[in-house]
Amino acid sequence: MTAALRGRAFLGLAGLLLLFVLGASLAHAYDKLPTAELSLGEQTLTIEIAATDRSRRLGLMHRDHLPDDHGMLFIWSRPAEYGMWMQNTRIPLDVAFIDADFTITNIASMTPHSTRIHSAKRPVLYALEVNAGWFEEHGITRNDTVPDLERLVNTSQ
Repeated sequence: MTAALRGRAFLGLAGLLLLFVLGASLAHAYDKLPTAELSLGEQTLTIEIAATDRSRRLGLMHRDHLPDDHGMLFIWSRPAEYGMWMQNTRIPLDVAFIDADFTITNIASMTPHSTRIHSAKRPVLYALEVNAGWFEEHGITRNDTVPDLERLVNTSQ
């Protein structure tokens, strides 16, 4: 094997190792998110809470599965018309944008790997991502309230 081929092989192995380490660190990042139970309508969701810049940036990226009745709650410190996209997200998801009064402003269906931005229709503090179709299946629509969210955010502060 020539020196050039050995160098390429080494770089290839180093690249694979780096991908493995990055993948493992992403998996560990998800393990560290706080979780909670959130009642919504007649259902209870187990949610991961993304309240830091890093956790909101990662969201549900790089996952192959989201269990039924699980989701991710995004929490921001100030109201704005936040947007969500699905780059590097493999699971079809729906997102409900929720304002400071715990009212769903709008719900958007999102396609895996899409860079289309889905935005809140008015300023919100929260967004709840669940498996695609979950809101419709459980009769949750725009203008519904999520009163249990008030309990959750008041106890986590």
